[in-house]
Amino acid sequence: MAVEWVIAVGMFAGVSAALWGLSTWMTRRIETAVPVNGRFLEVDGERFHYVEEGKGPPLVMIHGLMGSSRNLTYALSATLREHFRVITLDRPGSGYSTRQTGTGADLQSQARQVSRFIQTLDLGQPLVLGHSLGGAISLALALDHPHAVSGLILVAPLTHPQRMLPLVFLSLAVRPGWLRRWVSRTLTAPLGMLTSASVVKGVFAPDPAPADFATRGGGMLGMRPDNFYAASTEISQVNDYLPDMVKRYPQLRLPIGLIYGAQDQVLDFRKHGQALADKVPGLKLQLVEGRGHMLPITAVERVSALVEQIAKRARPAPTEAALQPTLVVASK
Repeated sequence: MAVEWVIAVGMFAGVSAALWGLSTWMTRRIETAVPVNGRFLEVDGERFHYVEEGKGPPLVMIHGLMGSSRNLTYALSATLREHFRVITLDRPGSGYSTRQTGTGADLQSQARQVSRFIQTLDLGQPLVLGHSLGGAISLALALDHPHAVSGLILVAPLTHPQRMLPLVFLSLAVRPGWLRRWVSRTLTAPLGMLTSASVVKGVFAPDPAPADFATRGGGMLGMRPDNFYAASTEISQVNDYLPDMVKRYPQLRLPIGLIYGAQDQVLDFRKHGQALADKVPGLKLQLVEGRGHMLPITAVERVSALVEQIAKRARPAPTEAALQPTLVVASK
């Protein structure tokens, strides 16, 4: 029995090492196909990767679960940069941004990290657009750091606790932490290559996914071990802070735009969109008929129009000149 146990352990270690090596090789291939396309900024020991485009009032855009800045720069930023200074970031642990051991992955921590990112870039009070999980982080930002945002544009946001994961993200439900680390380092990349087409189809449904979403849209980046581990950690903690946020939604007074695809198969617009609108005074839900979850790619005109609407209602972010002390000269 002891010999059999030793053989089994040895085989497990050998297979794990082989899968680890394969994942490392595939990660390098993914990063060659989808390279860094922005800038880096150090914030409290983490390295944020972000893309900056255009001129005008600042607009910060935050992507969703297992995504990256490329989800939002694929089509949306090209329209918005004509009127805004668009800063699209990779959330910590996503894309090319880091999340060190010990850095919080819960909504409260991520909102604090985004707030510090905004402060470090000296953006004043920008508009903030959040898609999906990025919408939940945007709401946490407005509730906990109201000085960091002048208005919200929420695109298919997660807003309430959800007992079950959407089927398309069920592979992220890995517990405990040590198993999550092993799965991410050994199985994520190989299985990701086999299942990526069905996952992307599920995220976009009923809309067709763009043929180049894996590369230009950044879809492949989510298959890297670190990105999978970060996303799985986030989803394990996402319900921890949402109940407190739900209680505080009626306190929100800043301009907010809320838009959903009527056929969204990832987050139900009734449970997350209308439920939020019912709690925030004056908030109205916009529905895009025939569209699914990926509105930043499939409904660019509608999302851009909503950004323009909220920009007209939001407080202007203070400019650098406005922050300078005024010299008063007394008349004789």
